[in-house]
Amino acid sequence: MTKALKINKSTEQGILELLKIILEKDKVEGIFTLKKINDDGAVAFSLISNPEDLKDAVPFYPLMPVNAGKLLSRFTLKGDSKETVAAVVKPCELRGFVELIKREQGTLDNLIIISSTCGGVYPSDKSVDGTVEKNLPKYWDAVKKGETLDDLRPVCKSCEEFTPYVADITVDIVGNKDIDKQCIMFLNTQRGEELYKEMKGEFLEKELDSNKLNKIREKRAVEKKKLFDEIEEKMSGIDGLIDIFGKCISCHGCMRVCPICYCNLCEFESPDVEYKPSNYDSELNKRKALRVPPGTVYFQIGRMIHMGISCVACGACNDVCPVDIPVSIIFKRVGESVQKMFDYTPGKDVQEKIPFITFEKEEFAEVER
Repeated sequence: MTKALKINKSTEQGILELLKIILEKDKVEGIFTLKKINDDGAVAFSLISNPEDLKDAVPFYPLMPVNAGKLLSRFTLKGDSKETVAAVVKPCELRGFVELIKREQGTLDNLIIISSTCGGVYPSDKSVDGTVEKNLPKYWDAVKKGETLDDLRPVCKSCEEFTPYVADITVDIVGNKDIDKQCIMFLNTQRGEELYKEMKGEFLEKELDSNKLNKIREKRAVEKKKLFDEIEEKMSGIDGLIDIFGKCISCHGCMRVCPICYCNLCEFESPDVEYKPSNYDSELNKRKALRVPPGTVYFQIGRMIHMGISCVACGACNDVCPVDIPVSIIFKRVGESVQKMFDYTPGKDVQEKIPFITFEKEEFAEVER
């Protein structure tokens, strides 16, 4: 059984109280969390060292302005941080960060990870006109019931990996009808337990309700099948790929926001793949017509090959696509099929090696036949 702390305050009040106490008691030097930046519901990740600044913090706000895994990578990449920071992140953000750690792009040392069971997030454009702020009561009502709203990110509605794997502290939110009056935090590690020595509340020995979570998972699996069936019909054959990626304008926004894409100089933006006048002449002579910009299908398939095994289906790519290609659904579908072949769940275990860079003497023997 896991140790847990129950506080007779709302989940939001409980987590904010924890963050304030650990800052005031110098348990950590900073807090990494979402913070409101205006009255319309726009939020941004912030590093906070002054307890008073936590008044605008919204740790579990249903928006993901950027996958936090990329940000955690940036300030842990050059080695261990000298100061301890508590980071509040969503499960897919944590999984993305773990995949970056496996690629030597960050470390968990001196980071205390706080996460929760996740009810999903809204597309980023919903924050522009205040839609998210207006819909918060409806959102949290659905979360209590273990349901997802239709206007969330598509991959959130179909997400079955909504519980964190390597968090020091897990907050019970989804399907918890009492989040307005009690906060239950599971202390998964020794570091998690250390933070709670100053907290007042009732200590328990319990686990997350697996029956409740499995029922929610089953609902989301139905939504996932629906999405996959729709996308498979559209992507059938090379003609389907051309149709669906034909709208791509090569902005590479999906690559920029992907938590798995970390190269400073990507092959797809290197001089090696840059079309020169001679390339255009050659292609025109062969085909008599050429799509401009060229190589859009090549770019998308190349990205799938590079990072499909580690796709955590956060949905950030969908948010930034200016021509509404369902990038996240496509990558989730392809990623899951590859992950299933290797029995691999990205971000589940820091010690588990990435299959694509791990040599196995005997693997896929059926291909040799």
